[in-house]
Amino acid sequence: MSESIPDEAESLLTSEPLIAHLGTCHDEKPHVAPLWYNYRDGTIEIATTGRKLKNIERNPRVALSVQKDEDGHPQWGVSVRGTAHVIEDEEESEAALVRINRRYGADDDAYSGNTPVCIDVGSVSYWNY
Repeated sequence: MSESIPDEAESLLTSEPLIAHLGTCHDEKPHVAPLWYNYRDGTIEIATTGRKLKNIERNPRVALSVQKDEDGHPQWGVSVRGTAHVIEDEEESEAALVRINRRYGADDDAYSGNTPVCIDVGSVSYWNY
């Protein structure tokens, strides 16, 4: 069952282009890696390849964490747990990559070898320090 993201958490996720950490499972062990993301309409879009993508294809249950720090001092954080799936529609796939790239100031066609993935939110927690 999906949980809607509270307005405050949504505001944090869209506030600025921070690095997220994606947690997947590899051989029943956690695998965590940094990546770019975009929050849109209640879902998280990521672009990935390699181990992260293979892990998602084997086990779509994921966690994503974003934290804002200032001079090494945490300001806020958001953790999302959900189910990931590759965006199959070619037009939507390209649009997702463009949205992610623009969020981080990259050219629209940068990282075109990545595969766009959508994370459907199952649960979310957030905090301010």
